[in-house]
Amino acid sequence: MKVYPIAIMLSLAAAASSPASARSAIDDALAGMDDDRSAAAKGPDYLECVPYARQLSGIQIYGDAHTWWKQAKGRYATGRAPRIGAVMAMEPYAGSQLGHVATVSKVVDSRTILVSHANWSPIEGQRGRIEKNVAVLDVSPLNDWSEVRVWYAPIHNLGNTHWPVTGFIYNARPGTVQDGAFQTADAAAAPRERVKARKKGRRSDPIGDIIAGNY
Repeated sequence: MKVYPIAIMLSLAAAASSPASARSAIDDALAGMDDDRSAAAKGPDYLECVPYARQLSGIQIYGDAHTWWKQAKGRYATGRAPRIGAVMAMEPYAGSQLGHVATVSKVVDSRTILVSHANWSPIEGQRGRIEKNVAVLDVSPLNDWSEVRVWYAPIHNLGNTHWPVTGFIYNARPGTVQDGAFQTADAAAAPRERVKARKKGRRSDPIGDIIAGNY
């Protein structure tokens, strides 16, 4: 999912012959198939983002991650606002040719959510691993969740790349979800509790809280 260092890319290019770099008919045939099959070829513990997002969200869409948004049209509600249980659909970008999908597990504030997803960060040097409740930060100029930074486990922080997001897919019928309306985890808290939080005078630092485990 991540962009390889330039040196690695150059060495891979040098090692590959021109016939090997050509896209084959088999590649074209497999492009539209669910990536469960490629995961099976990589070992029993390898999990792609698509089946895991389907499992968590209940959204029954198959195929590569970059096709989910188009497939959702007319079948599921979609929008720009993160909601718990929604699938964030990320566009192909940089080293990610197939896009990525992640399921929202918590809305922290208007710029911060937690997601659970598979095959993003290498865990103990292995790809195809699951990460639960990791941070995603909206860095779009208009706060419309069109660009995000995503938690990257090897550096124990958000990655620097601004990943393009197509939108969020909700497990609901089209037209039944009001776009732009979402609740943070404490939005339904009693007014008295919210007053107490304000009296503490603590500067909001959701990413710091996530790093510290205070979420």
